[in-house]
Amino acid sequence: MDFSSNENQRMIAQMIRDFGAKEITPFRKEWDDQSYFPLPVFKKLGELGLMGVLVPTEYGGSGFGYFEYVTAILELAKLDPSVGLSMAAHNSLCTGHILMFGNAEQKQKYLPKLATCEWLGAWGLTEPNTGSDAGNMRTVAKKEGDYYVLNGAKNFITHGYSGDVAVVIARTGEVGDSHGMTAFIVEKGTPGFKGGRKEDKLGMRASETAEMIFEDCKVHESQVLGEVGEGFIQSMKILDGGRISIAALSLGIAEGALEASIQYSKERHQFNKPISSFQGISFKLADMATQIEAAKLLTFKAADLKNRGEKVTLAGAQAKLYASEVAVSVSNEAVQIFGGYGFTKDYPVEKYYRDSKLCTIGEGTSEIQKLVISREVLK
Repeated sequence: MDFSSNENQRMIAQMIRDFGAKEITPFRKEWDDQSYFPLPVFKKLGELGLMGVLVPTEYGGSGFGYFEYVTAILELAKLDPSVGLSMAAHNSLCTGHILMFGNAEQKQKYLPKLATCEWLGAWGLTEPNTGSDAGNMRTVAKKEGDYYVLNGAKNFITHGYSGDVAVVIARTGEVGDSHGMTAFIVEKGTPGFKGGRKEDKLGMRASETAEMIFEDCKVHESQVLGEVGEGFIQSMKILDGGRISIAALSLGIAEGALEASIQYSKERHQFNKPISSFQGISFKLADMATQIEAAKLLTFKAADLKNRGEKVTLAGAQAKLYASEVAVSVSNEAVQIFGGYGFTKDYPVEKYYRDSKLCTIGEGTSEIQKLVISREVLK
């Protein structure tokens, strides 16, 4: 397998670095401090084609594959993991669900707006009392004539407040029935649908996380994605790709933390020497670089399988599990290398450290990934 960067990846990486130097890096501390969601930045990312990386050109997207997609998330995460997270959620969850399971009319209606970020996407599966236990979701959709009436709430939803359109999974059958849930496309402004409380988070503070609330929300049957009862099965397939997104996000955090550590270790002098010359520091850097390389291979292996249309359940879970734990480990070591300065907001490593923890939780905790992996291995 050849995972060396192709011309498109190099172009995307340089484009993001140039864009980020002007539009992201100067503002990331302010966004983080204020928990501000920089929607105008995502509109500009849409103009650059980064909000529809995987969407075919016929729908206004960039028409790239998963190598380019992973590269884009990785480079954005180096600049600000919050931006990388929101970009990934928009691409792989809402947009990805419509791309994978929408009919021709739904794709034509929504994909061009999502690919350019004229509309921002959200995806609603998680609920306050169920978490990973999606089979027991309490958001219900009852058929009334040509409409479904939705009642319930979703939480921890990226863009749950600001999203213009959401893919929402609701129960249309019995509790616990994997074929008793259905996916719906719900537009902002639909009566009975509103964003709720925004979460005040430890990290990823510039990526909006909020509730979505449904109170007698009427959705026409034409807004059903795929077949009635397929919502949970569809979601599991979407999460397979979503895990690659989180692995890429984790890689970006880890690489950003390593690059900052290398630079600092060369500039910081103790006992008339750069601290990089001491084994205590150089060995940390060696371990960090090796862990990142291993995580990168797992991530691009999963991306390669996805590009070839093969099953990615095992590879995606392995990449997500390992890369997310590497992100936490590497950012932790980065704080150690910076010493007391690593505990201040004058340097970026404390933010990488805070942001990294979500990677072990989002798209399923590390324990969930181990469950997925063990099931695949034991088949």
